[in-house]
Amino acid sequence: MARDPERRPRQIHRTDWLALLCGLLFVGVGIRYLIPPTPDPVSILLILVIGLGFSAFVAIIAKAVRHR
Repeated sequence: MARDPERRPRQIHRTDWLALLCGLLFVGVGIRYLIPPTPDPVSILLILVIGLGFSAFVAIIAKAVRHR
């Protein structure tokens, strides 16, 4: 099997921090609802809002550092 000398170099994808952290947040909330006792919906909503805000903050910082 001969190697192609004109192969494209391997592309590296940057981490999408917003998607990663939001996904982890929602998975965590889903797991929390599976474990008794069921949490108060208002406290979960507060945790979601704070978590999404933190995720957006991390994504903004990562984008600013990446463009330097």
